[in-house]
Parts: sequence; C-alpha cells; structure tokens
Amino acid sequence: MTRRFYVTTPIYYVNGAPHIGHAYTSIAADVLARWKRLDGYDVFFLTGTDEHGQKVEKAAQDAGVDPQTFTDAVAEQFQALAATLGLSNDDFIRTTEERHKRACAALWTKLVEAGEIYLGHYEGWYAVRDEAFYGEDELTTNAHGIRVAPSGAPVEWVREPSYFFRLSAWQDRLLAHYDANPDFIGPHARRNEVTSFVRGGLTDLSVSRTSFRWGVPVPNDPAHVMYVWLDALTNYLTATGYPDADAPRAAFWPADVHMVGKDIIRFHAVYWPAFLMAAGIPVPRRVAANGWWTAEGEKMSKSLGNVVEPNALIGEFGRDAVRFFLLREMPFGNDGDFSRRALISRLNVELANDLGNLCQRSLSMIARNCEGRLPAAPNPPAEADVGLLAQAQALPALLGAAIETQSFHVALEEAWKVIRAANAYIDHQAPWALKKTDIVRMGEVLRVLADVIRHIATVLQPFMPDSMERMLDLLAVPAEARSLAGLATPMMDGMTLPAPVGIFPRFVEEVA
Repeated sequence: MTRRFYVTTPIYYVNGAPHIGHAYTSIAADVLARWKRLDGYDVFFLTGTDEHGQKVEKAAQDAGVDPQTFTDAVAEQFQALAATLGLSNDDFIRTTEERHKRACAALWTKLVEAGEIYLGHYEGWYAVRDEAFYGEDELTTNAHGIRVAPSGAPVEWVREPSYFFRLSAWQDRLLAHYDANPDFIGPHARRNEVTSFVRGGLTDLSVSRTSFRWGVPVPNDPAHVMYVWLDALTNYLTATGYPDADAPRAAFWPADVHMVGKDIIRFHAVYWPAFLMAAGIPVPRRVAANGWWTAEGEKMSKSLGNVVEPNALIGEFGRDAVRFFLLREMPFGNDGDFSRRALISRLNVELANDLGNLCQRSLSMIARNCEGRLPAAPNPPAEADVGLLAQAQALPALLGAAIETQSFHVALEEAWKVIRAANAYIDHQAPWALKKTDIVRMGEVLRVLADVIRHIATVLQPFMPDSMERMLDLLAVPAEARSLAGLATPMMDGMTLPAPVGIFPRFVEEVA
C-alpha cells in the first residue's frame, strides 16, 4: 500500500524580497519532506507565492509597474531562493496561475451552493498591510496617535459591499475539531491561542472586496474580487488538481502538515478548516507554526540595516551549514535570535570538530592501516561495540518521532548524542594504540565506527543533503541503500573505500 505525505510551506506574500524567516520555514518543510521520502513515503512537497491583494497592488504602484510585472519579478526571487536553499519541492505554485483561479472559482461556487456565502455590506477597521479586519477591542493607539492593529499596522475604517462567509456558524464545530484532534495545531502554545480566539466568538467573515481590482474575480459578480486569504489558502488544494477528483495528485489531499509562521496561524487554523468543512472537503491533519527571528537581539528591519539575507549567508557559510544552524539553533515554534557568532560556533564545534573530525579520523585510519578496505565486523562484538551500535541503530526511530512533531532541534540533538558517544569511543578504544598490540581489534573498532557514521550520515541527509551525500560516498554506500530501510543491508567486508576527504572545514573569520 502506498504511504503518501503532503507538506506545504506558507504561501509567501510577494510584497517584498525573501528573508531569513522565509528560508527557515522552507528548510523545515524540506527536512520533513526529505525525511518522509527517506522512510519510504510517496511525498508531495509544495511551496509558492501569494500574489494578489491590495498590498501587492499598492507595492506595484509604488514601484511604477503593473501588478503582474511586479509579482513576476518577486516570485522569481522566491523560486531562486528555493533553489539556493536546496529545496526538494515537487511544485511551485503562483496564485496568478490559471489553474489556481479555476480552483478558487470552484471552491467559491461550492460554498455558495452550500448556502455559506451571502451578499451584504462591510463596515470595520481594516489593515492593508495585514490584509485583515480587526475588532475595536483589538486596536491600540501608537505614539503618533494612529489606530493600529496588534501587528502594529495602521487601520482605516472601510465600508463597501461585500460577500460574507458564515464563519459564526462554525465556532462550535471548530472547537469540537480541536478537541477531537489535539495535534491539529502545533505547538501547544499556538493551539491554546487559537482555541481562545474561537471561544471568544466568531463573526461572519468578509470574503470579497470592491475597492481594488488585483485579485481573483468572484464568479458571476466581477465587480468583486475574492478576499486575499480565501484566494491564498486555496493554493494548497489547487496544487492537488482540485476540483478534478481524478487528477494525479488528488490522492494527496488532505495535506498532512501546513508549515506556517505564527503570524498567520489564525488564517490556517480557523478560516481554512471552516472553509473546507463548509465545502464538504476534508481538513488538513496538522498546522505547525514557527516563531520569528531577531538579529543580534533586535527585530529585523530595513531601517536598522540588520535584515539577514539568506543568499548572502549561504554564499559565505555554505548551504548545509546554514540549514543545520537554523534548525539546530531555534526550537520550532519558539522565537529565535540570529547571531553570526553562534553560527560560526555551531559550524566549528559541532560540524567541523564533532562530526567532521569523527568521519575524517575514522576513515583516515582505515585508509592508512587497512589498505583502504572496510574491515570485517566484530564477531562477537565487545560490550562497548554493542552499546555504541545500539545507539546508532536507534536513530531512525528517535529522529522520526521528533520530526513528526516538528521538533527538529531535538532530532539533531539525538544525532549529536551518538556523534559525541562515537568520539568518546575512539578516545577510549584508541585504535592507533591497538595497531601495535591487537591489529584485529583495531580493525573491529574501525568497522564499528564506519557503521555508526553510516547511520549518522543516513539520518542527517534531510538536514544536510549535500554533505551527507559526500559522507555516504566516502563509505561507498550505493544510492539504493541510502534510505532508512537500506540501513538493514550491511556494508560489505573488505570493500574498497574512496580516499577520505574533509567534509566540514573550520570557518576562520577574516581580520580586516
């Protein structure tokens, strides 16, 4: 039976260039997709860009170009970033595509037919920057005397004809869904926040606008364009071929995990499941929200000049080092602080010293002392061998459990426990001394290390695909044996290994 898994990044808004926050969520989703593939799943991994709305229309006007030209340019930056990050996405969707407009129209029509959408007038406080309406009780006044939303975005009073979605009718059913599916929202802090919001009472949601034109036209009423969030959220369905139930990817729905930033959890965990339930479509299995990054303790902003640009970061430190650092440094769901000093420390201590040195010295000893051939496995293994091998063999289950709940930092720590144990094992067994006293035992120790490194490199492939590919190359592991299931096939005694090379060089800061 085919095991399928569907994971998505947020649908990134194109009113500005991509930054480290976009990179972080995308890498997290990529690790999840790669892990599931490693575990034998048929995976569909989607990312893309949200290109409609008043904010985009205004940004295009400010840039002196038409909205399509503007969105084409910014979407290209996000596509380029996906390549730079080494994402393994199966599709890149843009909400200006015809397939998406067809899916939006189909979902809208279904909601109308179900009696869930009606025409009325909207009056309320609207934040253009957030593309969201806010209640009076959510607003504050900033230092300049301007009414602002919780995000800090200025609000304006809007009155216009609008179609409404009967969100108020879904309050109890949403709460029942949260209760019946405690893992639907993660982490728990976000779940509590969403539940509290819904318990506070839901009002019907304005789902169309007439004050601007840059959006998906409402079927049979082109004076209205769809509310950008109804449009944007539908992308996750569009990519499966909706409304074609026979499309090749239709079987991937419902999505297994939507990865989102905590600022858009409400749209994904309240509005989106309500739209889907109302249309008779299964809801996603989980919405996982990550936190925000600061830079050296300060909020990132263009005015401060401290925005961390992912392309520049990867250009300096390398793709895998950046992927590793972002998921190692910040527990998914928490806020985190980007520090150049912390990145260099992680790179030098954990990648170069711990993992790189483990691989380099183990394989170099095999090259020097075993004619470059993989020694035979110990038979029977010593107690120290059994203990270390058992730790390594437990890695797939331990990492799998952590990755399942998006606890990427926990997964990496499990791997590093084994890396540290393997380095301690080398120091304790001292194969360089055994060469003079017990050459057979020396070979057994080196074989145990090779087997442990193979396990480590296999499970770390989703995090650092390029580096771990090179590490598995050094162990001459064939491509078909690099999955979790492939670990059951032992490496062949006596096979010739390539000449060892360093995988993680130390980073030395240039002195000006």
